[in-house]
Amino acid sequence: MSLINIQKLSVTLGDPLFSDLTVTISKGDRLGLVAANGRGKTTLLNCISGGIEPTSGDITTARGLRVGHVAQYVPEGDLDLTLYDKVLAALPVEQVDFESWRVDVVLDELAVPYDLQQTPLRELSGGWQRTAMLASAWITQPDVLLLDEPTNHLDLHRIGLLETWLGNLPRDVAVIMTSHDRAFLDATTNRTLFLRADTSRDFAVSFSHARLALDEADAADERRFANDLNKASQLRKQAAKLKNIGINSGSDLLITKTKQLTERAAKIEAAAKPAHREKSAGEIKLGNAGTHAKALVTLDDLAVNTPDDRWLYNTGAKWITPGDRIVLLGANGTGKTQLVEMVHRALIGADSPVKCAPSVSLGYSDQHLSQLDDSNTPMQTIGDFGLGDQRARGLLAAAGVTIQMQDGPLGKLSGGQKARLAMLVLRLQHPNFYLLDEPTNHLDIEGQEALEEELTAHDAACLLVSHDRSFVRNVGNRFWWIDRRRLVEIESPEDFFAGQMG
Repeated sequence: MSLINIQKLSVTLGDPLFSDLTVTISKGDRLGLVAANGRGKTTLLNCISGGIEPTSGDITTARGLRVGHVAQYVPEGDLDLTLYDKVLAALPVEQVDFESWRVDVVLDELAVPYDLQQTPLRELSGGWQRTAMLASAWITQPDVLLLDEPTNHLDLHRIGLLETWLGNLPRDVAVIMTSHDRAFLDATTNRTLFLRADTSRDFAVSFSHARLALDEADAADERRFANDLNKASQLRKQAAKLKNIGINSGSDLLITKTKQLTERAAKIEAAAKPAHREKSAGEIKLGNAGTHAKALVTLDDLAVNTPDDRWLYNTGAKWITPGDRIVLLGANGTGKTQLVEMVHRALIGADSPVKCAPSVSLGYSDQHLSQLDDSNTPMQTIGDFGLGDQRARGLLAAAGVTIQMQDGPLGKLSGGQKARLAMLVLRLQHPNFYLLDEPTNHLDIEGQEALEEELTAHDAACLLVSHDRSFVRNVGNRFWWIDRRRLVEIESPEDFFAGQMG
């Protein structure tokens, strides 16, 4: 049964975000909405929920349809509410006195600990704030759930719980979700809509299969466009020959035929539609300066402690050699950050028991992009690399930082733009070793794939921390797992993933 009908929907904000979009949402649909950062995913959800008006087109819904919308951020006015009260406030006023028990049921389904239920949202992590908004939407018993980046700020365990929860939803509930987490989309969706400025494409399969189908469709469009242009070119060549013959022979019939062929060629050219070319949100390019050192980083059975000096685990004897792409795995609180900080201190010459080769040149980025100073401009950020004004501005533009943004504060850039700027800084540092903590945060799927390709193509040595299962699988060639207070090397991350997601 159809729940939502979207007909020829368009939204233009300066440039078209999407146009002539026609989609039907039915009971049981689990639709993954995929596009680069800033290309209209959130806008489309807001159109469906009634939050904004489209530029043109129509959205019709089934009579009495209830829509639950989980946005990316908690409204400022709700931050002083406790998590429990935030969910309770979503109930209609007339139900609060008699049906408040439903809050407990929903929070239990979402595995929210009691102490967090009584904590103000302002004091909770982004992941728990997101859980509060999901509970608030679900308690209204919606027919359609709109989820905008639901895995943001969640660790693997919480992502696993969310996947299970979504899988257990009533079959007639429809879900439309945006996400840059490819593994999550594969686990939770049965349809994929690639949102584009024109010719958006909808496939009745989850992301990975849909991505292959999209590539095939785009390739077919490319071949069709080339064939149409070739056909028009042949018609014009034939028309030119007939024109010469007609002029020389004085044949009005040939002149008429020439005109007909030329008109046919013009119609084919006008109807020919080039294949879609995705406008990049900004390139990501890295490199590998190389080194002759056999071991870049050495851990001699080091003790890893908490900031207040409580022992967490010992590393055993471990080495990182050129070409190693090591992923550090472990549940939250097991000490991944502490080990990364120990390695980082050693590589910048600070006090640390970690040993590193003198030839190591570090490229470092943490999950908060704290290596970037928000008070600086993009031009100031890369100003120490001796590029010259024209070269610097060209590199920034290629990385997705437009001329208009280059002399403004970094704080005004989007998360995706800052992430790409951070990758540009890494490139300019010419490292031979990358230390990356959650590098895919803020990157869309295009950016994640570009980063994967760069790290593997240059055979760069790196130590990585990431909750992104697709990124870990595609990049890592060695895996260190903090398991039962030991740092052990394992062949594959799958056992760790299974334990966290179960």
